[in-house]
Amino acid sequence: MALIGYARVSTADQKLSLQHDALNAAGCDRIFDDHASGAKADRPGLSDALAYLRSGDTLVVWKLDRLGRSMSHLIEKVGELAARGIGFRSLTENIDTTTSGGMLVFNIFGSLAQFERDLIRERTHAGLKAARERGNKGGRRPVVTPDKLRKARAHIASGLTVREAAARLKIGKTALYKALESK
Repeated sequence: MALIGYARVSTADQKLSLQHDALNAAGCDRIFDDHASGAKADRPGLSDALAYLRSGDTLVVWKLDRLGRSMSHLIEKVGELAARGIGFRSLTENIDTTTSGGMLVFNIFGSLAQFERDLIRERTHAGLKAARERGNKGGRRPVVTPDKLRKARAHIASGLTVREAAARLKIGKTALYKALESK
């Protein structure tokens, strides 16, 4: 049952020393590092740490945001660890999933994150519905306007190809073909 540390900084000019000091003080047997943005999915140090961990070990981070890109990503990672029999500990937030209290706090965080995602989804749907009721269709405006379609038909009637008519109107030939077919 080993404590395995993971430290990450986002930019090359940031230093890992603060995190290393905290992880060493917590008793970590080994520490893996990354110099990468948390938004990057490819973090070799994290991959190495996850491969190194064995059932009964605990992954220790200085702060929650060092492990997960978002709360949902963090919950996913900790769930994967739990499924392998590996604990998780965050020093700054004082969360330890190897204890019942720590697992409770972590699950509350997870529930709050899900609640936040649901609220965002509900607000987005309500905003889109209100916009539709005001007559807004949403999405991109059509490239081929009725005026451009009329001009394109006139160009084609005068002997130009669809490609030439599209070039003169500064629209894509595919968009013009679709507009000619649908109207």
